[in-house]
Order: sequence, then C-alpha cells, then structure tokens
Amino acid sequence: MSAPTLVLFTQDLRVRDHPALTAALERTRTVVPVFVLDPAVADRSARNRVAHLADALASLRAGLRERGGDLVVRRGDTAEEVSALAGAVGADTVHTTAGVTALAARRVGRLRAAGLAVECFPGLTVVPPGEVAPAGGDHYKVFTPYWRAWEAHTWREPLPAPDRVALPKGVRTGRLPGDDGRGRGALAGELPEGGERAARKRLAAWTLHGLADYPDRHDDLAGDATSRLSADLRLGCLSPLETALAADGRPGGSEFVRQLAWRDFHHQVTAAFPAVNVRDYRPRGKEWRRDPDALAAWKEGRTGVPIVDAGMRQLLREGFVHNRARMITAAFLTRTLRVHWREGADHFFENLLDGDVANNYGNWQWVAGTGNDTRPNRSFNPLRQARRFDPDGVYVRRYLPELADLPGARAHTPWREETPPEGYPPPIADPGH
Repeated sequence: MSAPTLVLFTQDLRVRDHPALTAALERTRTVVPVFVLDPAVADRSARNRVAHLADALASLRAGLRERGGDLVVRRGDTAEEVSALAGAVGADTVHTTAGVTALAARRVGRLRAAGLAVECFPGLTVVPPGEVAPAGGDHYKVFTPYWRAWEAHTWREPLPAPDRVALPKGVRTGRLPGDDGRGRGALAGELPEGGERAARKRLAAWTLHGLADYPDRHDDLAGDATSRLSADLRLGCLSPLETALAADGRPGGSEFVRQLAWRDFHHQVTAAFPAVNVRDYRPRGKEWRRDPDALAAWKEGRTGVPIVDAGMRQLLREGFVHNRARMITAAFLTRTLRVHWREGADHFFENLLDGDVANNYGNWQWVAGTGNDTRPNRSFNPLRQARRFDPDGVYVRRYLPELADLPGARAHTPWREETPPEGYPPPIADPGH
C-alpha cells in the first residue's frame, strides 16, 4: 500500500478547484488534509482575519467530512508540525498551493530540509505567477503590458470537488480554533460569515445581481456596489479561477475580471520582490515625516476630513474599506501628511479581513509612488474625490454620526459651517478645494 500524501492548506481553504488536493488523491489512496495554526503567524495577523479563519476552517472540515475525510488541525510551527505528522502517518510527500511571500518560501524550504518531497500547485491566482513573463525579464513591472499578456493566456480548467477523501485510520484530527483573542487590531462589529459555502453563495448572488452594474457603480462609495469577495479570495474560500470564469462573458464581467488581473499582477510582483511589505519597490528618495499625532488621528478617523475619516471608520467597523476609499485614505496619509506608506499599510494589514501581503502592500506602494504606478507624482485631491464619488455625502454620514445633520455635499466641508458640528475636529491638513 502506498504511503499517504499530506495536503497542507494555507490560503486555499476550499475543496473545489484545489489542484494540490486533486493531485494527492490521484497519487495515493489516503490523504491527510492538514492546517497548522501557527501562533507566531496568528499573532501578527488581524484579529478580524483570525475570526474569519475559524469560520473558513469549520467550513473546510465540513466539506471534507461530507466526502468521508476530515481536516487535521495542529498548533505550532508549521514546518515542525507537518514534519511530525508526516512521520506519524508514514508520509514522505507534501502537496501545497504555491505561495508568493517570503513566509511561504521559507515554509517550503524548511519542509524540504526536513527530508520531505514538497510539490507546489497553482490555485492562489487565476494565472500563476511566472506563467506570463516579459521577454528577457522575470516579471512585469507595469500593469498594462501584463494585462495584455494575461488576457491572451489560456487559463487551466477548474477542477471539481473530489467525490471521496480517505483519511488514514487512527489520525488525531485536533480541534478547530475559536475566538481566542489572537491577532492585532480590534474585532470589528460587523463581520460576514466566512467559509467556502458562504463564499459561494456570495459569488452566485454577485454574478446575478451586482455584476452587470459594476462598470458604472464600482466607484460609487454610497452605493457599496463592489463584490465584497476579497476576503473570500484572501483565504482561498473561493477559487480565483472559478470567480473569474463566473464573471467572464457576462455583462460587466470584463471590468470585474480586470480587477482579478490586478490581483494577479501584485502577486507576480511579490513573487519576484518578496520584500514588498518592508522596502520600496522603486526607491525614489522620498522624504517622509514622523508625525505620531497625525498618524493617530488618521487611524482613528479623526483627521477632520470627512471622506478620509469615513473610510477609516469603515475599516474599524467592518474590517473592510471600499476600494475608492482605500485610495483616498492612503493618498491622504502618504501624499498630504507625507507619513511613510509602511505605517498605513501595516495598520490596514492589522485590521482588514482581506489583508494580503501582495495586494495590501502592493497597492499602498502604488498610491505612495514607490510601487508600480507609472505616474508616481500624480495628484490626489480628497475633496475633489469626495464630490465625485460621494456627491450627496451619503457615505460620509453613514460612518460619521457627528455629521448626520449636514445635508448633501455640506457633509464634506463641516469646517465651513457657521457653527461646525460639535465633536468633530477641524482638518489637520489642507483637504483641497
């Protein structure tokens, strides 16, 4: 009888379109699906993501049990726990979904150093990093040529969920994590249900009821007309490939699929430049200011610039920020206050449900002018953005109760009121005109 194969789950918490799991089931009769909750990693993650992870793992376990298997859960250092489990069940091979971060590379390296054969499979993106590359270069540094190559690339076929998963007898499965308070940042008051089942329901509802309007409404702050699928993609409860295929060819689909290409773009950049979360991708000699008071006001949504504060309060309330508001808040911190992008990106990473090294830090560097933007000195006027994307002030009033009595666009300029709203501060910097 052949030895079982371990399938190490990381950012791929699903049973559908899971190449690593499918290949393991084709290779051996029994497989050991395993997730390791590493306290060191959890303590650096957002508490919101740790809470969402608990839902995702419960859903994954249910999906595996429906097919006769189970999810083995361990706590500790991932490489050590997987090596120990492999020894206990007599396995010498580990299948996993290929990651792009320095952490993912170290994990694979340590497993191989422990004598295990590690095979990495696609599944983190629509098009795997490296499958499209410029002639004579390791990765695309600008999105538009990447998008052309990405569009022309042939996607692989998505894989069905397995009919049956057989776990070796006698394996201790371990308990699922609960809300043990781990992670950084406060727990948001409004978190959606996590896991593959809930994610697939959201995808079905989005493609039926939201996708067609996406091209016209994706920047509408008050309309909240984006997919809200980013957290599901972050933990891999949805296959990015299946998500793209669900939208492709439908009204509004091409614009949405382009956003998935942006996600892939940042992943291929991170694969080539894993230090994207700590170093300038394109050093341009920017001079940054240390301003703890301004940074604290920004984090708390107390800058006195309503469109900025609304975005920051949304982050604290929901663990989510509308994409347009992400750009506005990031530009205000890095371009108006001239505070280092790492300060803002780390705060987002500590609170976002969808916080992801590649997308979070890649987008922050893009806004800050140190990343992949071809116009690093572009202007970003917050008041002009507010008037364009929240013309009636609905988004601002939703998250700033102090401004509830200011009608229409007046909510964007409370400092101009004869009697400014009580409890709301004046702007800490020029918000533009």
